[in-house]
Amino acid sequence: MSNKKVGFIGAGYMGYGMAKNLIKDFDVYVIAHKNRKPIDKLIKDGATEVFTYEELLNLNLDCLMMCVTNTPIAINIAEELVSFISNELHIIDLTTHNKNGTTKMKNIFNSPNIKYTVNPVMGGPVQSEEGVLGGIWGGDIKDFDNSKIFLQSFCKDVFNFGSAEKAAQAKLLSNFLSLLTTTTVIEFFRSAKMLDIDINLLCDVAKLGSGNSGALNRIADKALEGNYKGYVFSVNNTLKDLTYINELMQDSNNAEQLSKLAMNFYQSAKDKGMGDLLVSELIQKEY
Repeated sequence: MSNKKVGFIGAGYMGYGMAKNLIKDFDVYVIAHKNRKPIDKLIKDGATEVFTYEELLNLNLDCLMMCVTNTPIAINIAEELVSFISNELHIIDLTTHNKNGTTKMKNIFNSPNIKYTVNPVMGGPVQSEEGVLGGIWGGDIKDFDNSKIFLQSFCKDVFNFGSAEKAAQAKLLSNFLSLLTTTTVIEFFRSAKMLDIDINLLCDVAKLGSGNSGALNRIADKALEGNYKGYVFSVNNTLKDLTYINELMQDSNNAEQLSKLAMNFYQSAKDKGMGDLLVSELIQKEY
């Protein structure tokens, strides 16, 4: 294990697996979290819990990672953190931001002492724990190699997209592809049921053609056995990401309309009390 110190904010839904893998390589410090389960598991694995941002930043960290739910939460945390940063600090922001989020974060952390970089990831909680996420990196090129020292603990590959803003846009475009594909797979299952078509045979056919996809495999392999929790991403998170995507695509009529259509599906599900469900569970629901 390296003697480098890594602070981690947001060791929850996605962040737990990242922090778990970081423990293998670094001294990891996690901030108190409203969900005790992942924090307690990380402490058992060797992480140290701290209880305030001031305490965390007084540790003279080599790297601070943030993996929080959305841009407003990230901005609130950043505004609290910045007053406690006195030593040189490399920040890696793992949050999926809206189209202006990274610019706002850069402005908050605009200090010679702070190296602000972003690395939103592709993959889910399973890939996070397995350490095989895809990193979408952005920032000052001189900070790329140092970022990889930390990110290789849970990323199979890290791809440099240039600026933080370009990396944030690339993440949303990647989610545009994956979430619309996932939505199609959900409706594919629901339509097969409505038409009384053998879904087992239909999936076998689909996997031999160009309709095959990671989303199909992730959902179908379990759904065919009666387990509709194969795609571990909630309706609420999907709606949030599609809202960000829709904002980004406003100058592209077709893409904007596609993202809005999918967004409306998940808004309807949320309005009917299904926001905490995994998206693949919608196969069995009316929304």
